[in-house]
Amino acid sequence: MVLNPFFLQGSQGEQNLVQDLINEQLRMYGVEVFYLPRQYATKSSIIREVIESEFNQSYPIEAYVDNFDGYGDNSVLLSKFGVQQTSEIKLIISQERFETYITPLITNLPLIELATRPKEGDLIYFPLGDRLFEIKFVEHEKPFYQLQKNYVYELTCELFRGEDEILDTGIEEIDDSFDTEGNIRSLTLIGSGSTATAISGRVESGAISRIIITNRGEKYNYPPSVTISSPISGKLATGISTLRDDIVGCDGTEIGSVVQGVMIINPGEGYTTNPGIAFVGFNTNPGVGAAATTRISDNTVGVVTVTDGGGGYVTAPTVTFSNPGAGGTTATGVAVVSAAGTVSAIYITNAGAGYTTAPTITLSDPPTSGVGTFIRSETITGSTSGVTGIVKTWNTITNVLTYSNTTGDFLPGETIVGSESSASYVIKVYEDDNTVNNYPDNDTFETFANDGILDFSESNPFGNP
Repeated sequence: MVLNPFFLQGSQGEQNLVQDLINEQLRMYGVEVFYLPRQYATKSSIIREVIESEFNQSYPIEAYVDNFDGYGDNSVLLSKFGVQQTSEIKLIISQERFETYITPLITNLPLIELATRPKEGDLIYFPLGDRLFEIKFVEHEKPFYQLQKNYVYELTCELFRGEDEILDTGIEEIDDSFDTEGNIRSLTLIGSGSTATAISGRVESGAISRIIITNRGEKYNYPPSVTISSPISGKLATGISTLRDDIVGCDGTEIGSVVQGVMIINPGEGYTTNPGIAFVGFNTNPGVGAAATTRISDNTVGVVTVTDGGGGYVTAPTVTFSNPGAGGTTATGVAVVSAAGTVSAIYITNAGAGYTTAPTITLSDPPTSGVGTFIRSETITGSTSGVTGIVKTWNTITNVLTYSNTTGDFLPGETIVGSESSASYVIKVYEDDNTVNNYPDNDTFETFANDGILDFSESNPFGNP
């Protein structure tokens, strides 16, 4: 007989003793990590590939860190995403602790396929480094059947690189570590808006009421300067031009940008005849050919001054001038909205005629201000486009919302609504560029190399062909 006849090999009592000793060592020399089981939300109907997954649960468990010299960084690969450097960690956890504590809690969870042991694809949150690791391999036979039983799982984990996974465990420090992972987009939303106000003067005689384009010209790089002749006695009128881009002639010839119109900044005063107008281009603006004529009238709108820029404007508000009365012509104008969502200026497109007093100017209201607070991982839906996304973060101060798992592109100016919070905001700025870095480690490698091996400042560091 090979085995010791006085020692019960593989008895439950001996196995329990070894398990208890291992558990005690893990509690003494281990660290507390969090186990996050992967829940499979959507699978491909053909090859059963996981398309969407969620991490909505977390369970603390003690683990021994087998990496005695820090993260393992010896795995460097060149992939379609560039050069990637992986941080590897090996953790040892108790089989008994997992089977008696975690398994019963996740067995009945929806979208769970394996609950009896840790599985590849699940996540481990490592609090000491504030990092998320993905389990790549589970070794369940090490040590190899001591007393005819296995006691631990050895988890080989790599630094997690998120894609479109949803992470919402309810533990802030865990969820925060995933805020910048994956394919992330951002929206700047309108908070509280306010209506802009403006006033104008009145010109009794000899003001420019209209500027009519007679030739739009061609090939302007920038709006040309507008020069209006001076009155014999009075105030000089001023205006600015606007362009219309990418014009093609009837014969297919590319005309480029042309002058769309001229907006009046100051209608002037004291003109007795229609003043001349010229468009002046420079070396950087070589467009040619634009021409226009002017019309003068009495009792017109004077200079328009914005008294309150308001806030929350996505598009330019409608500008309405009061009616001058019988026999007069109502003035018209357009508003200019700044990047901050305020009205910065109002230009006159028709100064009108017949005003006995300065007209009243009314600007349309900005979109309805937003309400509510978005919740992490809830679904947002565009009211016009029907596009959906999953909330990552919501900044109540800057009104910037980051999201992932989008089904398309939101439309500027549409309202988005949260499925759980019922928060509703109008989109001010839509950022369609992904914030995800498809080349996560390239900059790191370039920094470390510091051009010591290859001089990338040259067009071809390998020489000329």
